[in-house]
Amino acid sequence: MGQAREVMDRLTEAVTNIPDLKALSELFATDAVAVTPDGGEIHGRDHIVEYWRQMTDAIPEGTYEPVHSYEIGNTAIDEGFFSGKNTGPIPLPSGESLPATQKEIRIRGVDFATIDGEGRIASYRLYFDQLDFLVQLGLLPENLPA
Repeated sequence: MGQAREVMDRLTEAVTNIPDLKALSELFATDAVAVTPDGGEIHGRDHIVEYWRQMTDAIPEGTYEPVHSYEIGNTAIDEGFFSGKNTGPIPLPSGESLPATQKEIRIRGVDFATIDGEGRIASYRLYFDQLDFLVQLGLLPENLPA
């Protein structure tokens, strides 16, 4: 196992079960950039940690079930399922939030973490189906028109 794989595993551990935002902060470079389906392009460690704080507040006891894990050079790639119950507010892009739905979710996603020379995440990309997430939360109808 290389450094990228180790850092990605620590990231997964920091955002699941009992989230550890301090450990999460230590994993990202100060000038890191993250791209997420719901947050867009996020610049800087503090803003990335805030993104994860909002996510872990919404689903505070989330779990991760790995499907595939890869490491290519200084990049680690994970595919798996994130599951949990929405018991906290759901942040909206407007800055407002929706109350918790109390619904269980199970979302398949893929994330990429590229590590810099100091062993921190410099570039992070997260992909998941936002519509499926919103349907599972009960915020959209199950049978959306094609």
